[in-house]
Amino acid sequence: MHYSYTHPSAVTDQGLQLATSGGTLYRVDEPHFFSGFVENPHIVARGVLTVADYAAKRFYTPVDTAAIAALDPVVTSTPEGLRFESFSGCCSTYARLDVTDLDAQSQQSGVTNVDINLPLREALTAITPGSPLRLTIADDALHVTTMDTTLDEKRVDLPLRWVKGLAESQRISASMTKQLELTGPETTKLITSLPGTTSPKSVMWATPALRSLRLASKPSQGAVCLAGPERLKPLIPLLPYVTKLSVYSTESDTYSQPKSSAWVFELPGARFTVVISPAKTRGFSGEGALLMSLNSRHAADDADLVSAVLAFDPRIDVRHLVAETGLTPDRVEDALQVLASTGQVGYDLTLGAYFHRPLPLDPDVVGKLNPRLANAEELLTRNAVSPLAGRDDGFTVRSGSNDYTVRLEHETYAFACTCFWFAKHKDTRGPCKHVLAAEAFRETARGKA
Repeated sequence: MHYSYTHPSAVTDQGLQLATSGGTLYRVDEPHFFSGFVENPHIVARGVLTVADYAAKRFYTPVDTAAIAALDPVVTSTPEGLRFESFSGCCSTYARLDVTDLDAQSQQSGVTNVDINLPLREALTAITPGSPLRLTIADDALHVTTMDTTLDEKRVDLPLRWVKGLAESQRISASMTKQLELTGPETTKLITSLPGTTSPKSVMWATPALRSLRLASKPSQGAVCLAGPERLKPLIPLLPYVTKLSVYSTESDTYSQPKSSAWVFELPGARFTVVISPAKTRGFSGEGALLMSLNSRHAADDADLVSAVLAFDPRIDVRHLVAETGLTPDRVEDALQVLASTGQVGYDLTLGAYFHRPLPLDPDVVGKLNPRLANAEELLTRNAVSPLAGRDDGFTVRSGSNDYTVRLEHETYAFACTCFWFAKHKDTRGPCKHVLAAEAFRETARGKA
């Protein structure tokens, strides 16, 4: 399958300049991949503003407003609707608006990154129930038409840190399951009761209570981590329209450490997803959840094969990919993580499925986005890895003037290292460069066996 782009995507000092596709059937000179009206304009308008609000916020280390004003939403069109995505300026919070109820005159697959400036904010704020809202999303701009005005917002560069954040937040989301659920009124009560500011290390736990949730300072069975609870406060303008809240995380108990959680707000014809990191001071771009998959000996080649099968799918069926490619489910999952590492794959918690975000990016940029991989490759080049005598799960890695011992569990991604990184983070921030180098050494040795 072949796609046509008007120009190649490029990495600049400012970030990633996106190219978009005019579709799979033909190429047009001035492509637009969506044109039409939204069914609930006042809700969509406030949803887009909320996505932009997240892009304009830092939940720690305040900075000059002008320095963060350029961080604006990624807009994607798929056969199932439109997506607007952003990260907070600190990259600790991911926000996405999925719009499903549309009256589309023209709809194809594509993606771009646009500026939401003050005139557009004012126009969207003025939209009331029943007011028309027409969107035309093109390669280089977002065209917005309301009852009173028409505005053209130009494409801006996508920060490279967002590309990493898109990858890490989606991988972490894929490990979550639904833990809690609230009605619209219960959701309003919860969000409005959250504190407006907390300390950088503030962690609360949303715990099931009678027909609601209560916030506790310690984890418990069935609780969901809510670190930096003010990260949900930007949702307040949407609360009058929320019909249900679903909360996702991994299972918790009384010994659980702070971890990511996802909050999905159902709206008429749309839904709003917020994924928050384990702490306000932890940006998703540094989590490292993908590194073991990216380090796999087969992953890069498998990703090329999987990519050839994908067709901008709004829902990626792993079983279908297994049948189409002949790969094992584990290798398909690793291949999807390679695609995710360049922003091409996301995860929808409501659908329980990956989706294809057609973001064309040179795979060579993966090394720039993941310096630990590049550092591990350098260790391998210097022949710094050697197996421990008498053990096939232990390795010595020479790094600088120090020797580190790495342990790798058989057939799993469990690992340990004697370096400072592992002593500080354990396995909560992904593997260190020594573990990555040892794993690559083991994979190569198995391939030669």
